[in-house]
Amino acid sequence: MLSYKIKIGLVAMRRNTTDRPRGTFLTWYSAEQRGEKFVKYVEENFTSENVSFVDNKGIGIKDLVFDDNSAKEVVERFKNENVDAVMIINCNFGNEEAAADIAKAIGKPVLLWAPLDDEYYKDGMRPTDSQCGLFGVSRQMQRYHIPFSHLPCCKVDSQEFKEGFESFVRVACMVKNFAGMRIGQIGARPAPFFSVIWNEGELMEKFGIKIIPFNFAIIEQRMKATAENCQKEIAEIEEYIVKNYTLDELTPKFVKPMATLAVMYKNLFEEYDLDVISAECWTATPVMFDGLAPCTVYGLLNDMGYLISCESDMHCALTMVLLESATLGKGRPLFGEFTVRHPENKNAELLWHCGPFPLSQKAPDGIDSEARLVNQRSWFRAKDGVYTVARIDQESGDYMILPLVCKTTKGPQTHGTYIWGEFDNLQAIEDRLIDGPYIHHFVEIEGDWRKEINEFCKYFPALKVDKSLESR
Repeated sequence: MLSYKIKIGLVAMRRNTTDRPRGTFLTWYSAEQRGEKFVKYVEENFTSENVSFVDNKGIGIKDLVFDDNSAKEVVERFKNENVDAVMIINCNFGNEEAAADIAKAIGKPVLLWAPLDDEYYKDGMRPTDSQCGLFGVSRQMQRYHIPFSHLPCCKVDSQEFKEGFESFVRVACMVKNFAGMRIGQIGARPAPFFSVIWNEGELMEKFGIKIIPFNFAIIEQRMKATAENCQKEIAEIEEYIVKNYTLDELTPKFVKPMATLAVMYKNLFEEYDLDVISAECWTATPVMFDGLAPCTVYGLLNDMGYLISCESDMHCALTMVLLESATLGKGRPLFGEFTVRHPENKNAELLWHCGPFPLSQKAPDGIDSEARLVNQRSWFRAKDGVYTVARIDQESGDYMILPLVCKTTKGPQTHGTYIWGEFDNLQAIEDRLIDGPYIHHFVEIEGDWRKEINEFCKYFPALKVDKSLESR
């Protein structure tokens, strides 16, 4: 199951030098004072429901790592605590050998930070040179081929630090959930959808992703067992559907099967420890279950924290996990495809699908945003705002992600679930999608997470960011 709790190892470091008197160059004293200050500030100001810390207190001299032995102790502590990322803090010049050894041994995202050197003496001496040491640390990382992130030199209590640190936390969450992902595959792809073909072997080899397949005989069997054994949960979801949607005359007889399908999928996620599911939907499900449509069920599950991509789109399943993780689980990804151009705005596009958007993303009540179920499928317009619009895809083994951003705009009312998104240059996007390897299926989520996507790809060299539209 996806996790949005990130544990970060804090490593306060100094140069391995002799102990010099206070007021001279690269002193232990200044480094010790800064290390205590910075670690305390970070732990007190950034600990949250999503973020916790493991520091190196008690390791090294005065809680500063400076040599091979103290680096080994840090590695042992961080491995025992199972940290998700590491932050290297240069309290004076730092120690490039120890920093690289720790980063290599832990094998998780690394953030390098040199605090602003702001202490100078009247005789011209200075005690820290933290930025200078950062260049040595980064070069050592490069020699070890260790990917890393970099927070610019700044004060620990600055807005720049806050924004940079929180962005790194999001990247660490993306890496944590993407690496070794477990994906449930429900059924085969719809027969005419050659566009969603994917390569299971490559996903395993390149990203450590494991696919757990379920054919529809198993799904049918589990639906029967769910109907018999989970009646209380089913009744609760039935009540939720009736309370929160306006139902047409075709939908009432499907409310119980919809609720049963939702509980069945929830149990599948939990029993098999799945992070996301890629499901066949509009061909097999109605045939197997007397006309049952799963669209709204996918939206209900999304709001419960269980992500399902439509139409057997495995690459959209990957993208949904990535964008959800960028929000630390607080956003809700939409499966909205490029569908039609706006009739009047040349840069606006209908990002639509037949009904899988989660109800939490519905726009405030209005003529085009009333939550309706029309033959089981959700009809409403999603919230206004800025959205990241992205897709992972591949061609001949080369995996790419195209990160876009749009702002919602007014457009004609239509059926299903949708937004009208305005881009800077829609024609350039259309040309890029036509050139491939992308198709019309994309994932949208509130907020602009392009920076985090770019940073995330440092940690997965097999996935490149498509920057072809930046110059257009």
